[in-house]
Amino acid sequence: MGLKPKTKSLKSRGVNLSDTFFQLQVLNGKEQTDAKFESFADKLANLSYAPFRPTELEIFQINIGKLCNQVCAHCHVDAGPDRKEENMDKATLEKCLKIISSVESIHTIDITGGAPEMNAHFKWFVEQCSKLGKKVINRCNLTIIEANKKYNTLPEFFKQNNVHLISSLPYFSEGKTDAQRGDGVFKASIDALIRLNAVGYGIEGSGLKLDLVYNPSGAFLPDDQNSLEKLFKKKLKSKFDISFNSLFAITNLPISRFLDYLIQTENYEEYMEKLVNAFNPMTIEGLMCRNTISVSWDGYLYDCDFNQMLDLKVATKNVQHLDDFDPEALKNRAIILDQHCYGCTAGAGSSCGGEIA
Repeated sequence: MGLKPKTKSLKSRGVNLSDTFFQLQVLNGKEQTDAKFESFADKLANLSYAPFRPTELEIFQINIGKLCNQVCAHCHVDAGPDRKEENMDKATLEKCLKIISSVESIHTIDITGGAPEMNAHFKWFVEQCSKLGKKVINRCNLTIIEANKKYNTLPEFFKQNNVHLISSLPYFSEGKTDAQRGDGVFKASIDALIRLNAVGYGIEGSGLKLDLVYNPSGAFLPDDQNSLEKLFKKKLKSKFDISFNSLFAITNLPISRFLDYLIQTENYEEYMEKLVNAFNPMTIEGLMCRNTISVSWDGYLYDCDFNQMLDLKVATKNVQHLDDFDPEALKNRAIILDQHCYGCTAGAGSSCGGEIA
């Protein structure tokens, strides 16, 4: 499937990102903008959250690799078909399983990518997590199911292992979806949703959860999640007879390809101003970094998936890799904060499960 992004990153537009002068221009411009706003760490400190610490570890989120059949304009992972080397090997996945089985408080395994299904050990790992009695979430981009015959049986596999699917669908129309995720994505996504409905996913009473994710396509915050869910359910049902469980509205954070877009369009300062002005203290208790550890394809540990993409490892000097995993040390760490964190606390908040306040 030839999925081509309509919004190109700086790199794909021929900009030499290794050029020192260019890097300094971007870095200085971003730092100057960030300095105009109160630091996120100071914001929380003024609300008596200093240091900002986690609660009990409940969710073990694994970025199983950056290989993907798509190249989405907003992707904070910068995933794509060319990211073949950055994929978790079986030995690292076995380390994950050892931790998952030994830390009783971990009840959910959240598998993300890239397209997680493209990892050679994906099915084996899901089956092992299921055998341990853990809830398994897979962040499926939908189009992988239609990519080729190799993946056509994924709906049945997901059903057999009772995998909770969370899938991105920017909109219920072809134009807006393809503009954000690439030509042909909408049709492939609809075809995949029909396949998933056919085995019971998203159907009331089936117990097979299918949730969709909405990301704004531009430099603005998502609309009310409840209203969006009602609209998506109405349109997808009437147009395609498609059902799903919940819709999650997630704010685009100003990192990776979305940061590229903001810089290209000279919207970075305006977007940051929106995030800062929309700060909602009611979101703090529910931030995903409090009960989640994010693991990179090469086994390093992060407070969240966004910090992972910025290479901001957990603030425990001797416990930054699966090899040194120490639940007690991680529980007592201070969570790494930066200006991008305003994205998770804007409006009703944003997490891997949508709104949090």
